[in-house]
Amino acid sequence: MTGLRDGERGSESVELAILLPVAILVLALVVVGGRVALAGNRVSGVAGIAAREASLARSPAAAQSAATAAATQALDDRDLHCTSIAVDVDTSRFSAAPGAGAAVSVQVACTVDLSDIGFAGLPGSRTLDDAATSPVDPTRSTS
Repeated sequence: MTGLRDGERGSESVELAILLPVAILVLALVVVGGRVALAGNRVSGVAGIAAREASLARSPAAAQSAATAAATQALDDRDLHCTSIAVDVDTSRFSAAPGAGAAVSVQVACTVDLSDIGFAGLPGSRTLDDAATSPVDPTRSTS
């Protein structure tokens, strides 16, 4: 006999049946955490790019357009597939006098879809954001 008592036969199978779902859940959480961290790294700096582009614009409307285009392009370049992208451009200090702190602030929000991982109970999406402010170029032409 192998040293096991008759009452302990099959206990390894029961232990495996109990621990396997826990191990799968831990693996799923690691995958979700990795995807969120990777997406967070890719979103980092996108608002800075958009704010720099907006600060070179000649009008608040052009700043909004330039920031949105730059943020969308930067997210595409970083191969980040967002289900929705929101670019909020604050141009309230855009027309301040030179030396008075003229600046453009940009906040970019990207919603990343996590539902394709395929585990029940996990969140379907996560919104990641980045914000930056860039001084307006005092030598830009407004004509």
